[in-house]
Amino acid sequence: MSVTRDQIVQWLENLAAVLSENKEYLTQLDSAIGDADHGINMTRGFNKVMEKLPGVADKDIGNILKTTGMTLISSVGGASGPLYGTFFMRSGMAVGAKETLNREDLYELLKAGVDGIVQRGRPVLADKTMYDAWAPALEALRSALDAGMETLPALSQAVAAAETGMKNTIPLQARKGRASYLGERSIGHQDPGATSSYLMLKSLLDTLQPA
Repeated sequence: MSVTRDQIVQWLENLAAVLSENKEYLTQLDSAIGDADHGINMTRGFNKVMEKLPGVADKDIGNILKTTGMTLISSVGGASGPLYGTFFMRSGMAVGAKETLNREDLYELLKAGVDGIVQRGRPVLADKTMYDAWAPALEALRSALDAGMETLPALSQAVAAAETGMKNTIPLQARKGRASYLGERSIGHQDPGATSSYLMLKSLLDTLQPA
């Protein structure tokens, strides 16, 4: 199946709604090991994206994603704004002027975004960050595509891997960001960035699933 420009727009709209619904949950997770503002910041950022989206919804996918990234960078506080902003900026650059995406395009979109997160934040696996959700998701997606899976079942594998990676942050001691200041007290808490990353990928799958 191909992913259309309209589906990318729908994904962003759905993601804004999902983040708003989970604002208190994400903030509660962040209150244990961060600044208690992750849900608030992500909701604010995607509310701004929703304001900008109608002006670019008829443009190519690259333009839509780059606009999303620039909006997040300018409106989201803390580390989340630059990291997620870079994700969308890089993903937009990867797909350029395309108006439909095949399986490989979708992989390259996500890979470029995650590469941007890595370049910006320098995380490695088990740092207890959003990368702990993204790295296994990308690996699962690549493996599924290489095995010949179509877009939706391959993306389902990626979402399952992201969920496992998110849950696997609970026993980890944070080695990045504000949570790292807590040392061993960061153990036992699910990382809010890994959680919002899982929600982002799950929202993409849900958008592409036939009704």
